[in-house]
Amino acid sequence: MAKAITSPAAGNPVYPVMFAMGACHLLNDSLQAVVPAMFPILEADLGLTYTQLGLIAFALNMVASVLQPVVGYISDRKPMPFALPLGMASSFLGIAGLAFAPEYWLIVVSVIFLGFGSAIFHPEGSRVAFMAAESKRGLSQSIYQVGGNSGQALAPLISAFILVPLGQRGAALFLFVAAIGIFILTRISFWYRERLAKEKLQKGKKTILSSLPAMTKKQVGVALTLLLVIIFARSFYVTNMTSFYIFHLMESYKLTIQQGQLYIFLFLAVGAAGTFFGGPLADKIGRKNVIVLSLLVPIPLAAVLPYVPLFAVVLLLALIGFFIMLSFSVTVVYAQELVPSKIGTMSGLTVGLAFGMGAIGGVVIGMLMDAIGVYETMIIVSFLPIIGLVGLWLPQDKKISATH
Repeated sequence: MAKAITSPAAGNPVYPVMFAMGACHLLNDSLQAVVPAMFPILEADLGLTYTQLGLIAFALNMVASVLQPVVGYISDRKPMPFALPLGMASSFLGIAGLAFAPEYWLIVVSVIFLGFGSAIFHPEGSRVAFMAAESKRGLSQSIYQVGGNSGQALAPLISAFILVPLGQRGAALFLFVAAIGIFILTRISFWYRERLAKEKLQKGKKTILSSLPAMTKKQVGVALTLLLVIIFARSFYVTNMTSFYIFHLMESYKLTIQQGQLYIFLFLAVGAAGTFFGGPLADKIGRKNVIVLSLLVPIPLAAVLPYVPLFAVVLLLALIGFFIMLSFSVTVVYAQELVPSKIGTMSGLTVGLAFGMGAIGGVVIGMLMDAIGVYETMIIVSFLPIIGLVGLWLPQDKKISATH
């Protein structure tokens, strides 16, 4: 049965921690953004095929995908406050390797270190955001996730203004980003440890309510499966836009790398805004309503995107980016409320699956582009959002308030 759980009572939302975690998520995901940002450089300088680029994305995202639910499950049983800076340290090593790797296999090893750091950071970071939120779960998760999506949105700018002029070794500049992340996360880890200690000492209890109706294990399983299908469709589509749509812009519209990356930045930046507004909107009108809205609007827009002239591409990218990412943080909170006793596991599963689908998507899209061409692949991918219509069958939630 999906049911409420109890935990020691706490005070009001801890906004400094909420915003600090959002900032660290931005730093963490900007490090990962270096990888797709480097794709045009690697394709041009090392002569890598689209399939090889897809395998780099696969290595990064699959490591993060597989390990995130494992880290979440372990931290549900035994929280690990100082895992956060350790995860960032792994990303530091990954960036160092990526900047100086002379061969393809070393690039793959380096992105595995980045994936490992991400696998540690995301479920633990989501747990800290949940702990700091109190009744502001949607807002807190949005602040946390918009940080990550903003970091991902930097990928096109990293490519256009750092990697194109400086080449592969320009990635070394992001060692400073990783160092800042390690420092801030160490400070947050002390708060995390103190919060855990207070929870052990306090006797007062607070019920953590779920906005979802009581459900059997089978019903929870069906709802979770529907949610994972939605994440699959969204992640597959977003991977195409962030890693491979640049090649469509260069081939079909004759844009340079720098010009094309500005279009990708628009998609991701507006998507980050959608992520932020999605959480508070879900707190007001319901999680399912936001998820359905996020699924329905992009379907016709994505379907016509491959065929429109360049001036219309700008408008469509902005609209698709905003709406398709509107439910990003909402799906995480929805999963947490489906199984409220496993906050870390659900965070790791949902966000980890997003990475995993990105991993598979990167390989499949790369292989398709090598086999049938860039433009034809864009047409096939344009139908992916239709899969998200399964969200219409998700259980309806209701507005909740915390009990103090």
